[in-house]
Amino acid sequence: MSSDSKEDAKKKAAKPAPAKPSNPEKAVTPEKKEEPKPAETKPVPAKPTPPAAKPATAPAAAKPPAAAAPPPKKDPEPSAFEKGLAQQISLRFGDGVKILYIRPRRIKVMAEPGNIVEVAAFLRDNMGFDHAESASGTDYPKEGQIEVDYHLGSYNREDILAHIIVLATKTNRDDARLPSLINVYPSVEYHERETYEMLGVYFEGHPRNDRFLLPEDWADIPPLRKDFRIKGR
Repeated sequence: MSSDSKEDAKKKAAKPAPAKPSNPEKAVTPEKKEEPKPAETKPVPAKPTPPAAKPATAPAAAKPPAAAAPPPKKDPEPSAFEKGLAQQISLRFGDGVKILYIRPRRIKVMAEPGNIVEVAAFLRDNMGFDHAESASGTDYPKEGQIEVDYHLGSYNREDILAHIIVLATKTNRDDARLPSLINVYPSVEYHERETYEMLGVYFEGHPRNDRFLLPEDWADIPPLRKDFRIKGR
């Protein structure tokens, strides 16, 4: 070996070997730079969406015109027989009576208090209306009158068995007095007494104008008058 090669070998042997780390786990590794965290952003509340517009409704259909009111019902035309009965009364008493209506099997006659007994006797003796089925009354305070109606029928004449004549009259409600028909139609005895008791109409010639429905100590006005009021109401 030449001298030059020997010297090179000595120089290589004289160079120190690089130091190995005693603890390989503690070897320093280059630090990684932490990436900056993105800033937290608060969620922006969503804007409320406006309600959907209602679809335009079609205009309501026009209501059909109201039907015209039906014409008032007319009473059936009375027969010639009813007209004949009413005519008999009118011919006999003229202006002393008034025929208020003529309907099938019904005739209403208004008489003055002064001649109601005479009219009743004529209806019984000449026309066959031989009994009084009932009597009733109605108070008319605005007119200051009370109306009394007698419903007269027949048992003897077959052609008028189904017919009724209403014989009516009126009296002043402040001094309610009428002639009694008890001597023409005895069956009105209790009907007139009831009318006296309930409406306060005194029937002249009636043997018993006294109470049989109300208490004996009744001290109020007759209960079927329109101005009667139940106490406490």
